[in-house]
Amino acid sequence: MPRVPYVDFQAQFDEEREELLPLVETVLRRGDFVGGAAIEMLEQDLAAYCGVRFAVALNSGTDALLLGLKALGLQAGDEVITPPNSFVASTAAILGMDATPVFADVREDQNIDPQAIEAVITPRTRAIMPVHLTGRPADMRAIMAIAERHGLAVIEDAAQSIGTLIEGRMTGSFGQIGCFSAHPLKNLNAMGDAGFLTTNDARIAEEVRLMRCHGMLNRDTVVRWGTVSRMDTLQAEVLRMRLRRLPSVIERRRRNAELYGQVLDPRIFVPRGLPGAFNTYHLFVAQVDRRNELQAFLKDRGVDTAVHYPVPIHLQPAAAGLGKGKGSFPVCERQAERILSLPIHQFLSVAQIQYVAEQMNAFLAH
Repeated sequence: MPRVPYVDFQAQFDEEREELLPLVETVLRRGDFVGGAAIEMLEQDLAAYCGVRFAVALNSGTDALLLGLKALGLQAGDEVITPPNSFVASTAAILGMDATPVFADVREDQNIDPQAIEAVITPRTRAIMPVHLTGRPADMRAIMAIAERHGLAVIEDAAQSIGTLIEGRMTGSFGQIGCFSAHPLKNLNAMGDAGFLTTNDARIAEEVRLMRCHGMLNRDTVVRWGTVSRMDTLQAEVLRMRLRRLPSVIERRRRNAELYGQVLDPRIFVPRGLPGAFNTYHLFVAQVDRRNELQAFLKDRGVDTAVHYPVPIHLQPAAAGLGKGKGSFPVCERQAERILSLPIHQFLSVAQIQYVAEQMNAFLAH
Protein backbone atom coordinates (compact mmCIF):
# COMPACT_ATOMS: atom_id res chain seq x y z
CA MET A 1 0.00 0.00 0.00
CA PRO A 2 1.44 3.43 -0.91
CA ARG A 3 1.96 5.93 1.90
CA VAL A 4 1.23 9.59 1.25
CA PRO A 5 2.63 11.79 4.05
CA TYR A 6 0.99 15.10 4.84
CA VAL A 7 4.42 16.74 5.12
CA ASP A 8 7.87 15.48 4.12
CA PHE A 9 10.72 17.24 5.91
CA GLN A 10 13.12 14.45 4.99
CA ALA A 11 12.55 15.14 1.29
CA GLN A 12 13.13 18.84 1.87
CA PHE A 13 16.40 18.12 3.67
CA ASP A 14 17.54 15.78 0.91
CA GLU A 15 16.81 18.44 -1.72
CA GLU A 16 18.54 21.23 0.20
CA ARG A 17 21.35 19.37 1.95
CA GLU A 18 24.21 20.65 -0.22
CA GLU A 19 23.10 24.25 0.31
CA LEU A 20 21.73 24.01 3.83
CA LEU A 21 24.57 22.40 5.79
CA PRO A 22 27.22 24.98 4.76
CA LEU A 23 24.86 27.74 5.94
CA VAL A 24 24.67 26.17 9.38
CA GLU A 25 28.43 25.82 9.56
CA THR A 26 28.92 29.43 8.44
CA VAL A 27 26.70 30.75 11.22
CA LEU A 28 28.40 28.55 13.80
CA ARG A 29 31.84 29.75 12.71
CA ARG A 30 30.80 33.41 12.71
CA GLY A 31 29.16 33.14 16.08
CA ASP A 32 26.63 35.92 15.33
CA PHE A 33 23.56 34.11 16.57
CA VAL A 34 21.34 37.16 17.19
CA GLY A 35 21.03 40.20 14.92
CA GLY A 36 23.60 41.34 12.40
CA ALA A 37 23.91 41.55 8.65
CA ALA A 38 21.96 38.35 7.92
CA ILE A 39 18.83 39.81 9.52
CA GLU A 40 19.16 43.07 7.60
CA MET A 41 19.69 41.27 4.29
CA LEU A 42 16.69 39.01 4.89
CA GLU A 43 14.53 42.04 5.64
CA GLN A 44 15.62 43.66 2.40
CA ASP A 45 14.91 40.46 0.47
CA LEU A 46 11.47 40.03 2.03
CA ALA A 47 10.47 43.65 1.46
CA ALA A 48 11.45 43.38 -2.20
CA TYR A 49 9.61 40.08 -2.61
CA CYS A 50 6.43 41.35 -0.94
CA GLY A 51 6.45 44.68 -2.79
CA VAL A 52 6.65 46.86 0.32
CA ARG A 53 9.13 49.40 1.71
CA PHE A 54 9.92 47.58 4.95
CA ALA A 55 10.02 44.09 6.42
CA VAL A 56 10.88 43.40 10.06
CA ALA A 57 12.15 39.94 11.04
CA LEU A 58 10.57 38.53 14.21
CA ASN A 59 10.37 35.41 16.31
CA SER A 60 6.96 34.30 14.98
CA GLY A 61 3.89 35.25 13.00
CA THR A 62 2.02 35.60 16.30
CA ASP A 63 4.51 38.22 17.46
CA ALA A 64 4.04 40.02 14.16
CA LEU A 65 0.32 40.30 14.95
CA LEU A 66 0.92 41.41 18.53
CA LEU A 67 3.59 43.98 17.77
CA GLY A 68 1.68 45.15 14.71
CA LEU A 69 -1.41 45.86 16.80
CA LYS A 70 0.75 47.69 19.34
CA ALA A 71 2.31 49.80 16.59
CA LEU A 72 -1.19 50.74 15.41
CA GLY A 73 -1.84 52.13 18.89
CA LEU A 74 -4.62 49.70 19.76
CA GLN A 75 -6.08 50.38 23.21
CA ALA A 76 -8.04 48.31 25.71
CA GLY A 77 -11.67 48.13 24.64
CA ASP A 78 -10.99 48.82 20.96
CA GLU A 79 -12.68 46.39 18.59
CA VAL A 80 -10.97 44.46 15.80
CA ILE A 81 -13.04 42.58 13.22
CA THR A 82 -11.68 39.17 12.21
CA PRO A 83 -13.01 35.77 11.03
CA PRO A 84 -13.74 32.96 13.52
CA ASN A 85 -12.24 30.16 11.39
CA SER A 86 -8.57 31.14 11.61
CA PHE A 87 -5.79 29.64 13.67
CA VAL A 88 -6.27 30.87 17.23
CA ALA A 89 -3.27 33.26 17.05
CA SER A 90 -5.23 35.97 15.24
CA THR A 91 -7.88 36.28 17.95
CA ALA A 92 -5.35 35.69 20.75
CA ALA A 93 -3.27 38.64 19.54
CA ILE A 94 -6.29 40.94 19.76
CA LEU A 95 -7.10 39.73 23.26
CA GLY A 96 -3.44 40.08 24.18
CA MET A 97 -3.91 43.83 23.70
CA ASP A 98 -6.98 43.82 26.01
CA ALA A 99 -8.94 44.67 22.87
CA THR A 100 -12.14 42.96 21.74
CA PRO A 101 -12.30 40.54 18.80
CA VAL A 102 -15.50 40.94 16.81
CA PHE A 103 -16.14 38.01 14.50
CA ALA A 104 -17.60 38.23 11.01
CA ASP A 105 -18.71 35.14 9.10
CA VAL A 106 -16.97 33.88 5.98
CA ARG A 107 -17.77 33.16 2.34
CA GLU A 108 -17.76 29.73 0.73
CA ASP A 109 -14.03 30.20 0.02
CA GLN A 110 -13.42 30.29 3.83
CA ASN A 111 -12.30 33.93 3.77
CA ILE A 112 -14.02 36.75 5.66
CA ASP A 113 -17.16 38.14 4.02
CA PRO A 114 -16.89 41.91 3.42
CA GLN A 115 -20.66 42.29 3.84
CA ALA A 116 -20.41 40.64 7.25
CA ILE A 117 -17.63 43.08 8.18
CA GLU A 118 -19.79 46.07 7.35
CA ALA A 119 -22.62 44.70 9.50
CA VAL A 120 -20.57 44.57 12.74
CA ILE A 121 -18.78 47.93 12.62
CA THR A 122 -19.47 50.05 15.70
CA PRO A 123 -18.10 53.34 17.07
CA ARG A 124 -15.51 51.24 18.95
CA THR A 125 -14.19 49.50 15.84
CA ARG A 126 -10.56 50.39 15.28
CA ALA A 127 -9.24 47.84 12.79
CA ILE A 128 -10.02 44.94 10.47
CA MET A 129 -7.86 41.81 10.54
CA PRO A 130 -8.61 39.69 7.45
CA VAL A 131 -6.95 36.27 7.28
CA HIS A 132 -5.76 34.90 3.93
CA LEU A 133 -6.66 31.34 4.82
CA THR A 134 -4.96 28.37 3.11
CA GLY A 135 -3.03 30.58 0.66
CA ARG A 136 -6.24 31.86 -0.96
CA PRO A 137 -6.54 35.65 -0.58
CA ALA A 138 -9.38 37.48 1.09
CA ASP A 139 -11.22 40.13 -0.94
CA MET A 140 -8.81 42.96 -0.14
CA ARG A 141 -10.26 45.43 -2.64
CA ALA A 142 -13.64 45.31 -0.90
CA ILE A 143 -12.08 45.24 2.59
CA MET A 144 -9.85 48.25 1.93
CA ALA A 145 -12.84 50.18 0.57
CA ILE A 146 -14.76 49.47 3.79
CA ALA A 147 -11.76 50.48 5.90
CA GLU A 148 -11.40 53.75 4.00
CA ARG A 149 -15.10 54.61 4.36
CA HIS A 150 -15.00 54.06 8.11
CA GLY A 151 -11.48 55.29 8.88
CA LEU A 152 -10.23 51.89 10.04
CA ALA A 153 -6.75 50.36 10.03
CA VAL A 154 -6.17 47.04 8.27
CA ILE A 155 -3.71 44.46 9.56
CA GLU A 156 -3.49 41.41 7.29
CA ASP A 157 -2.93 38.00 8.82
CA ALA A 158 -0.91 36.65 5.91
CA ALA A 159 0.61 33.77 7.88
CA GLN A 160 -0.49 31.24 5.26
CA SER A 161 -0.15 33.34 2.12
CA ILE A 162 3.46 34.22 1.32
CA GLY A 163 3.57 34.78 -2.45
CA THR A 164 -0.20 34.99 -2.88
CA LEU A 165 -1.31 37.65 -5.35
CA ILE A 166 -4.43 39.69 -6.03
CA GLU A 167 -4.24 41.14 -9.55
CA GLY A 168 -0.45 41.01 -9.35
CA ARG A 169 -0.16 42.54 -5.87
CA MET A 170 1.11 40.56 -2.89
CA THR A 171 -0.95 39.87 0.19
CA GLY A 172 0.55 41.73 3.12
CA SER A 173 0.94 44.88 1.00
CA PHE A 174 -2.67 46.14 1.06
CA GLY A 175 -3.18 47.08 4.71
CA GLN A 176 -1.04 49.22 6.96
CA ILE A 177 0.58 46.00 8.18
CA GLY A 178 1.04 42.44 6.92
CA CYS A 179 1.92 39.61 9.31
CA PHE A 180 3.66 36.45 8.10
CA SER A 181 4.66 33.18 9.71
CA ALA A 182 7.70 31.14 8.71
CA HIS A 183 6.81 28.17 10.92
CA PRO A 184 8.23 24.86 9.63
CA LEU A 185 4.88 23.93 8.05
CA LYS A 186 4.64 27.08 5.92
CA ASN A 187 5.58 27.34 2.23
CA LEU A 188 8.51 29.56 3.23
CA ASN A 189 9.65 27.69 6.31
CA ALA A 190 12.34 28.10 8.92
CA MET A 191 13.89 25.32 11.01
CA GLY A 192 11.87 26.46 14.01
CA ASP A 193 9.71 29.43 14.88
CA ALA A 194 10.12 32.59 12.83
CA GLY A 195 7.98 35.30 11.28
CA PHE A 196 8.04 38.83 9.93
CA LEU A 197 5.98 41.96 9.49
CA THR A 198 5.60 44.05 6.34
CA THR A 199 4.62 47.71 6.02
CA ASN A 200 5.03 50.82 3.90
CA ASP A 201 5.02 53.00 7.02
CA ALA A 202 8.50 53.95 8.27
CA ARG A 203 7.17 54.78 11.74
CA ILE A 204 5.56 51.35 12.14
CA ALA A 205 8.71 49.58 10.97
CA GLU A 206 10.86 51.52 13.44
CA GLU A 207 8.41 50.97 16.30
CA VAL A 208 8.37 47.21 15.72
CA ARG A 209 12.18 47.06 15.44
CA LEU A 210 12.41 48.77 18.82
CA MET A 211 9.77 46.60 20.44
CA ARG A 212 11.34 43.34 19.27
CA CYS A 213 14.46 44.11 21.33
CA HIS A 214 13.26 45.52 24.67
CA GLY A 215 12.73 48.97 23.18
CA MET A 216 16.48 49.49 23.16
CA LEU A 217 17.86 52.22 20.92
CA ASN A 218 21.31 50.91 21.73
CA ARG A 219 22.93 48.75 24.38
CA ASP A 220 22.47 51.36 27.10
CA THR A 221 19.35 53.33 26.09
CA VAL A 222 15.75 52.12 26.36
CA VAL A 223 13.32 54.49 24.62
CA ARG A 224 10.11 52.45 25.12
CA TRP A 225 9.02 49.24 26.80
CA GLY A 226 9.32 46.24 24.54
CA THR A 227 9.86 42.50 24.58
CA VAL A 228 12.14 39.89 23.01
CA SER A 229 11.00 38.83 19.56
CA ARG A 230 14.22 38.64 17.59
CA MET A 231 14.67 36.16 14.78
CA ASP A 232 17.73 33.94 15.20
CA THR A 233 20.46 34.56 12.65
CA LEU A 234 20.46 30.89 11.66
CA GLN A 235 16.76 31.12 10.74
CA ALA A 236 17.45 34.26 8.73
CA GLU A 237 20.14 32.52 6.68
CA VAL A 238 17.87 29.52 6.08
CA LEU A 239 14.99 31.77 5.03
CA ARG A 240 17.18 33.76 2.64
CA MET A 241 18.12 30.51 0.92
CA ARG A 242 14.55 29.22 0.90
CA LEU A 243 13.15 32.52 -0.36
CA ARG A 244 15.17 31.99 -3.54
CA ARG A 245 13.54 28.56 -3.86
CA LEU A 246 10.02 29.76 -3.04
CA PRO A 247 8.83 30.32 -6.65
CA SER A 248 9.61 26.68 -7.41
CA VAL A 249 7.86 25.53 -4.22
CA ILE A 250 4.73 27.49 -5.15
CA GLU A 251 4.82 26.28 -8.76
CA ARG A 252 4.93 22.64 -7.65
CA ARG A 253 2.12 23.12 -5.13
CA ARG A 254 -0.02 24.79 -7.79
CA ARG A 255 0.73 21.90 -10.16
CA ASN A 256 -0.43 19.45 -7.49
CA ALA A 257 -3.63 21.44 -6.92
CA GLU A 258 -4.34 21.48 -10.64
CA LEU A 259 -3.91 17.72 -10.80
CA TYR A 260 -6.31 17.23 -7.89
CA GLY A 261 -8.82 19.33 -9.80
CA GLN A 262 -8.51 17.01 -12.79
CA VAL A 263 -8.94 13.71 -10.95
CA LEU A 264 -11.16 14.36 -7.90
CA ASP A 265 -14.85 13.49 -8.13
CA PRO A 266 -16.78 16.70 -9.00
CA ARG A 267 -18.96 16.15 -5.93
CA ILE A 268 -15.94 17.05 -3.79
CA PHE A 269 -16.21 20.81 -3.32
CA VAL A 270 -13.01 22.83 -3.64
CA PRO A 271 -13.71 26.59 -3.48
CA ARG A 272 -12.74 28.83 -6.35
CA GLY A 273 -10.70 31.92 -5.60
CA LEU A 274 -11.23 35.56 -6.43
CA PRO A 275 -11.00 36.56 -10.11
CA GLY A 276 -7.42 37.59 -10.77
CA ALA A 277 -6.11 35.84 -7.64
CA PHE A 278 -2.99 33.66 -7.50
CA ASN A 279 -3.35 30.93 -4.85
CA THR A 280 -0.15 29.55 -3.32
CA TYR A 281 -1.79 26.50 -1.71
CA HIS A 282 -0.33 26.46 1.76
CA LEU A 283 -3.24 24.06 2.21
CA PHE A 284 -5.47 22.21 -0.22
CA VAL A 285 -8.84 22.04 1.52
CA ALA A 286 -11.77 20.06 0.20
CA GLN A 287 -15.26 20.29 1.70
CA VAL A 288 -17.06 16.96 1.99
CA ASP A 289 -19.91 15.32 3.86
CA ARG A 290 -18.99 12.52 6.30
CA ARG A 291 -15.60 14.14 6.72
CA ASN A 292 -14.54 12.14 9.77
CA GLU A 293 -15.42 8.85 8.09
CA LEU A 294 -13.49 9.85 4.99
CA GLN A 295 -10.45 10.89 7.04
CA ALA A 296 -10.42 7.50 8.80
CA PHE A 297 -10.90 5.71 5.45
CA LEU A 298 -7.89 7.53 3.97
CA LYS A 299 -5.73 6.87 7.05
CA ASP A 300 -6.41 3.14 6.75
CA ARG A 301 -5.11 3.39 3.16
CA GLY A 302 -1.91 5.22 4.01
CA VAL A 303 -3.03 8.80 3.28
CA ASP A 304 -2.27 11.43 5.93
CA THR A 305 -4.71 14.35 6.15
CA ALA A 306 -5.48 17.17 8.58
CA VAL A 307 -8.36 19.49 9.51
CA HIS A 308 -7.74 23.26 9.67
CA TYR A 309 -9.67 23.86 11.93
CA PRO A 310 -12.31 21.49 13.38
CA VAL A 311 -13.50 23.85 16.15
CA PRO A 312 -14.06 27.51 15.22
CA ILE A 313 -12.46 30.03 17.57
CA HIS A 314 -15.77 31.29 19.00
CA LEU A 315 -16.61 27.73 20.12
CA GLN A 316 -13.31 27.09 21.88
CA PRO A 317 -13.51 26.78 25.69
CA ALA A 318 -11.26 29.82 26.07
CA ALA A 319 -13.74 31.90 24.04
CA ALA A 320 -16.75 31.29 26.31
CA GLY A 321 -16.52 34.84 27.66
CA LEU A 322 -16.91 36.31 24.17
CA GLY A 323 -20.58 35.36 24.18
CA LYS A 324 -20.84 33.73 20.76
CA GLY A 325 -22.31 30.23 20.89
CA LYS A 326 -23.16 27.63 18.30
CA GLY A 327 -25.18 29.07 15.45
CA SER A 328 -23.55 32.51 15.60
CA PHE A 329 -21.62 32.03 12.35
CA PRO A 330 -23.40 29.36 10.30
CA VAL A 331 -21.17 29.37 7.22
CA CYS A 332 -18.00 28.96 9.27
CA GLU A 333 -19.57 26.31 11.49
CA ARG A 334 -20.87 24.27 8.57
CA GLN A 335 -17.47 24.38 6.90
CA ALA A 336 -15.77 23.23 10.12
CA GLU A 337 -17.76 20.00 9.87
CA ARG A 338 -16.80 19.40 6.23
CA ILE A 339 -13.25 20.68 5.62
CA LEU A 340 -10.40 18.24 5.03
CA SER A 341 -6.83 19.25 4.17
CA LEU A 342 -5.23 16.89 1.66
CA PRO A 343 -1.47 16.47 1.11
CA ILE A 344 -0.28 19.26 -1.20
CA HIS A 345 3.43 19.62 -0.44
CA GLN A 346 5.92 20.09 -3.24
CA PHE A 347 7.50 16.64 -2.91
CA LEU A 348 4.41 14.65 -3.88
CA SER A 349 4.54 12.61 -7.05
CA VAL A 350 1.82 12.51 -9.67
CA ALA A 351 1.17 8.89 -8.69
CA GLN A 352 0.66 9.86 -5.04
CA ILE A 353 -1.88 12.56 -5.88
CA GLN A 354 -3.71 10.20 -8.21
CA TYR A 355 -3.77 7.60 -5.43
CA VAL A 356 -5.27 10.09 -2.94
CA ALA A 357 -7.93 11.08 -5.45
CA GLU A 358 -8.72 7.46 -6.30
CA GLN A 359 -9.27 6.63 -2.62
CA MET A 360 -11.51 9.66 -2.10
CA ASN A 361 -13.51 8.85 -5.20
CA ALA A 362 -13.87 5.23 -4.05
CA PHE A 363 -15.23 6.40 -0.69
CA LEU A 364 -17.85 8.54 -2.41
CA ALA A 365 -18.78 5.72 -4.75
CA HIS A 366 -19.80 3.58 -1.78
